[in-house]
Amino acid sequence: MRPEPATYEPGTVLYDTAAAKVGEYRDRSGARVLLRPLGGGREWEAEPAALRPATDRERLGASLRAANDRTLATPPAPGELERPLLPVPDCEACAWLADRREAARAAFDHSAVTDANVLLRQHQRKEHEA
Repeated sequence: MRPEPATYEPGTVLYDTAAAKVGEYRDRSGARVLLRPLGGGREWEAEPAALRPATDRERLGASLRAANDRTLATPPAPGELERPLLPVPDCEACAWLADRREAARAAFDHSAVTDANVLLRQHQRKEHEA
């Protein structure tokens, strides 16, 4: 008598040893199961005997690949590639915000770079535009 294959809840992250891929369990298709890449994509069929729960490292790697794919597929927003604002000469607030932006850039803190750019733009509109 053949053992009953493991049953999984939809959304369970599994490793397909035959395909060497991580996928999200979707459903059964006869004797096989349907998996979908993390982050979306084309489903594939896998043998239940070739599946096991994904390790944290496998799950993280697949999630990072999916995030990178989304980033590369998204075109830059209008103005995103423009030069950053320059501080107004002899303005302490502009100089401080520009220094803050450069420190964030050196630390690869892209969120803080964006924050500094927004604050610099707001300051320049308020204080330096007539």
